[in-house]
Amino acid sequence: MKLPPADSPLGQLMARLPRSGRVEWIGLRPARDVPMDAVEEARAVAGAGLVGDRYAGGSGKRGLTLIQAEHLPAIASLAGHDAVSPATLRRNLVVSGIPLVALKGRRFRIGDAVLEGTEPCDPCSRMEDALGAGGYNAMRGMGGLCARIVEGGALRLGDAVEALPADAAATVGEGS
Repeated sequence: MKLPPADSPLGQLMARLPRSGRVEWIGLRPARDVPMDAVEEARAVAGAGLVGDRYAGGSGKRGLTLIQAEHLPAIASLAGHDAVSPATLRRNLVVSGIPLVALKGRRFRIGDAVLEGTEPCDPCSRMEDALGAGGYNAMRGMGGLCARIVEGGALRLGDAVEALPADAAATVGEGS
């Protein structure tokens, strides 16, 4: 997604976020069709993924996945559940306090890592088994965000999620 020019009225609105977010949960998928491992810290590798996650080394556009904590109760309600565990939804990070949609096409920092939001993380057909009939549709529009890892580093529970200025792409390296 191409962002509007930073000096345009829409560009200025899209660049303004009310506050930073916070990492509430971290999970790794060690293999296909196995439960996720909840961890307190994960290591992000530039151009790859999270160490210990089955997607590490795969598509650079999907180095890791994020979902908003605020969406978990809505997904649970729409699927007919009292609550839903982050591990059920199979995203790597649950973050609160920041609208993930605002990070699409932007760079942001979590802990020591710099990420770039690449595309929505749409639900897969597995959500029918995980959440029950209609689970796929219960999650549509709230599946979160895929991100590529621009600079690797540690991600920890409680880390801030901070959008970087629009000109950060010129100052952030591609290393680590």
